[in-house]
Amino acid sequence: QVHLVESGGGLVQAGGSLRLSCVASGRTLNIYAMGWFRQAPGKEREFVAGISWSSANTFHGDSVKGRFTIHRDNAAKTVWLQMNSLKPEDTAVYYCAATDRLEIGTVVNQYDYWGQGTQVTVSS
Repeated sequence: QVHLVESGGGLVQAGGSLRLSCVASGRTLNIYAMGWFRQAPGKEREFVAGISWSSANTFHGDSVKGRFTIHRDNAAKTVWLQMNSLKPEDTAVYYCAATDRLEIGTVVNQYDYWGQGTQVTVSS
């Protein structure tokens, strides 16, 4: 089994920054693209950012483009989400996801493995 564990969430003031980390363990050999999603209360899970195995390709959702950056270190089996200029509407549970697909997926059903989530709360 593949396990993904997120960390780095917390409470931050609007305009501040956080960096989320996701560490993969278990049978990770066939994991290629990875991504971050978020889900606020009463809302659908939303794509935030995705990254290819080599980091050559990244894609960020429109709502976070220019503020958030995804990157990874395959030797460390870790993917990060650097979040800058945070807004109250960024408040959500953030989930790390992984897939054996070669391309970056932008919807939930394109991913095979999920972390437990980490809460990010941005105050005004």
